[in-house]
Amino acid sequence: MTSRTTPGLTRFNTSDETAAAAELHEVCSSSAWGSKVLAQRPYADADSLFAASDAAMAELTAADLEEAMAGHPPIGRPKPGDPTSAREQRGMAGASEELKAELLELNLAYQEKFGHVFLICATGATAEFMLGQLKIRIENDAETEREIVRTELGKINRIRLTRLVEEAAE
Repeated sequence: MTSRTTPGLTRFNTSDETAAAAELHEVCSSSAWGSKVLAQRPYADADSLFAASDAAMAELTAADLEEAMAGHPPIGRPKPGDPTSAREQRGMAGASEELKAELLELNLAYQEKFGHVFLICATGATAEFMLGQLKIRIENDAETEREIVRTELGKINRIRLTRLVEEAAE
């Protein structure tokens, strides 16, 4: 991104710990990730925040990843009243009923196999792309899929952190 300091980053850096932790929880529901990112405040710039996020993501255990995934709704079913999940899943808006039904069926099969929702960075992705990825990834073994999920979570966190640091101070 950039090395500049933004009003949103300044606000995040100077927020009390409870408020900053709540903002991080909105980015990622892993308490381990949030604690690691919070502990390194203040950040000189957005790139420093992103690097801390990436490092924290790399250190998450399988249980931490499960906690992070629990904060994400299934693809095709954003959380009601949640503008973040609605925005991130915008690519589902024009999907046909047949595609939505197939996605639901495969989502359930994926969840049965892996014990968690199918997680993909949906921002900017079409329903067709997400369905294609689901068809590919359902064939993975658990260890391979866990590392793909870690990568996808990292992408989602970066998008959400970018929004956090670019938001003007209120």
